[in-house]
Amino acid sequence: MTKKLYKYVGSSYIDKIFSSGDKISLKCSYPRDFNDPYELFMTIDFDQEPDVLAFYAEAVDEVPQWPTTCFSRSPSVIPMWAHYAQSLQGFAIELDEEKLAECFPDSSFGDMDYRDSAKESVIDHLLHAFGTGKGRHMYFFHQALFSAAYFTKNSCWSYEVERRMIANPAETQQSDDLILIEVPHNCITALICGPRASKQTIETLRARAEKIGCDYYEMKVGRSSATPYFSNIQKIPYLFDDERLVKSSAFCQRCNEPIKMGTDACSWCLINESHQQEAATRNPYRVYESAGILKSYLQSMEKIRHGDVEE
Repeated sequence: MTKKLYKYVGSSYIDKIFSSGDKISLKCSYPRDFNDPYELFMTIDFDQEPDVLAFYAEAVDEVPQWPTTCFSRSPSVIPMWAHYAQSLQGFAIELDEEKLAECFPDSSFGDMDYRDSAKESVIDHLLHAFGTGKGRHMYFFHQALFSAAYFTKNSCWSYEVERRMIANPAETQQSDDLILIEVPHNCITALICGPRASKQTIETLRARAEKIGCDYYEMKVGRSSATPYFSNIQKIPYLFDDERLVKSSAFCQRCNEPIKMGTDACSWCLINESHQQEAATRNPYRVYESAGILKSYLQSMEKIRHGDVEE
């Protein structure tokens, strides 16, 4: 099954992303510019002898700086929507990795390896290359170091479920101070609008999706689950199943939120006037308020909570 990749984007970048007629422009960065300042700390354990560290530093300087663009393997990561999609006001682009690889045959893809410590195998290659001074051992160390430098990250970043594309410089373009990779529209399978997007952003993305010929979804924050769902133009809900967006097997006939099989409506939509009235009668704060003692009651409870008086 073809992998789907997701690029989270702020709404202010719509015009820049879609600046070309039949392509989108995605920004690339060099490893030295990545947002994790401790990324190289995942290559080896730096508690080594100075001569070994000097040898390591020599090798790091030789690691090529290839243009890299980063994706997530999921469109459901709320921190990604918050950080990269302008606090849920932006959007996400769903891309087909197989088609992307066909368009950029000299590029490579890899999942991030999230760790709390460096791989021992990289240290083994380092010590071996340092000890023998042989070219083939240096080659194997360089390969291990390249993989660690580009595809290893501290486990605190694991929520991103990141997958990286390492591009050949010949496949990129320079625009002012930016390195861009121009991705054909046929690699795009969907545009996903954030739940706080403006009306203008929604209309623009729907028009873009129609022009590209891809699917269009809006990410929704439901009331019954902390996991978001996605609604297409027909208001049919979809869920992410760890590989792709799939139509929900059951959904509320009133609010369209996904629900368990065997019911027609979610618990929220089943609330009626009698439920609301019962809830009000069972709320002691309403009784205290009507008696004019709610404020004094809360003050006394605060004293108890802080240990000022015995309960």
